[in-house]
Amino acid sequence: MLPEKKPASPLFSSGPCAKRPGWKIENLKNAPLGRSHRSAIGKSRLKEAIDKTFEILNLPEGYLVGIVPGSDTGAIEMALWSLLGARGVDMLAWESFGSGWVMDVTKQLKLDDVRTIEAPYGKLPDLSRVDPGRDVVFTWNGTTSGVKVPNGDWISDKRAGLTICDATSAAFAMDLPWKKLDVTTYSWQKVMGGEGAHGMIILSPRAIERLESYKPPWPLPKIFRLTKNGKLISSIFNGATINTPSMLCVEDYIDTLNWGLDVGGIKGLIGRSEDNLAVIKSWVDRTDWIEFLAEVPSTISNTSVCLKITADWFENLDAGEKTIVSKKLAQLLDAKDVAYDISSYRDAPAGLRIWTGSTIETADLVDLIPWLDWAYAEIHASYY
Repeated sequence: MLPEKKPASPLFSSGPCAKRPGWKIENLKNAPLGRSHRSAIGKSRLKEAIDKTFEILNLPEGYLVGIVPGSDTGAIEMALWSLLGARGVDMLAWESFGSGWVMDVTKQLKLDDVRTIEAPYGKLPDLSRVDPGRDVVFTWNGTTSGVKVPNGDWISDKRAGLTICDATSAAFAMDLPWKKLDVTTYSWQKVMGGEGAHGMIILSPRAIERLESYKPPWPLPKIFRLTKNGKLISSIFNGATINTPSMLCVEDYIDTLNWGLDVGGIKGLIGRSEDNLAVIKSWVDRTDWIEFLAEVPSTISNTSVCLKITADWFENLDAGEKTIVSKKLAQLLDAKDVAYDISSYRDAPAGLRIWTGSTIETADLVDLIPWLDWAYAEIHASYY
C-alpha cells in the first residue's frame, strides 16, 4: 500500500542542499544587483556575511573568515597550494573527497614528504598515527561515506604542524573544536542551503603566521593568492573578494545566516540536525534490511547519512546489480515526488544517502520513512 502522506518537501539532496524552511525568492529583494561588489553597499553585504559567520560559529579571537572562489573545492585547494610544503604532511582519506585531496597533493603538488593514512568506506583511518610535528589534511565529515570524526581529541594542542580541515558538510551542523583547527573550509550550498560557487576559508593565527613566513616554491594563480609582499592580504577578510562574487548569492547566504540566528545559532542548528538523524536511527534500529554505512555509532554523520542494504538477497547480488537495485529504489521515490537525489555517491558502495542537515524539517523525515519501506518492498517483490 502506498503511504498516505508525502513529505512536505522532497529535497534530501546532499548538495546543493535544501533551502531553509520558509525560504522565498522575495527574501532576496534587497540584493544590490547591478552594483559593484567593491561599492560601499557591496562591501557592506560581504562584510555582513563574514561577521555573521564569525558570530554563529563562535570563532576564537584572532581567527579570520574570507569569501573565496570555487566553492569548498576552491577553498581547500587554496589552502593546499598556499600552505603545504613547509614540513611533511599526513593526508587522511576515508571517502572520495579526501582521496581527491590526496591525489592533488601527491600528483599535482608532488610533495616529497607525504604520508597517506586511509580507510575504506564506513571506517575512519587510525587517527593515532597522525604526527603532530607534521601538517595534516582531512575532512571532518566524509560527505560520500557518512562517516565523521567524532571529536578533536586526536589533535595535539602542542602540534607544530597545521591542521587543514575540509568541513563543508560539517560546518554549522557539528561541534567543531576551533582552537584545534588552523584552516577550515566549507561552501554555502551544504548545511546552510545557500547557492553554489562560493567557498569560505577560516584561518587561525598559526595559519596566518605560516602564510607570512613561508613562500611555496611553485607559482600560485591569482585566485589562490592570500599574501602580497610576504603579508596577508587582510582586505580579503573584510569583504574585498579576490574575484567577483554573485551579490544575489551573497544576499541568499545572509538570509540563511539570519535564519540560523533565529533558530538559536550554532546550538540550534546542531540540534536540528541531530534531531533529524534520530529519526533515521530509530528507523534503522527497527528495520532488518538497512544499516548505516558507518560501522562505529559515534562516527555516524548527522548530515550526509549513508545507508547500506543488508538483506540476504541483496548481499548475494554482484556489485553492478547492487548499484542497479539501489538506484531503482531511489528512482521510485523520485517518480512519486517523495525524495529527490538520494542515491549513494557514484564512488561509494551501493545504497542510499539522505541529507539530514539543519535546513531539513524533522517532520519531513518522519513522513519519508514509510515511503522508504514501500520502495524497498516494491523492489524486493520484483526480484521474488
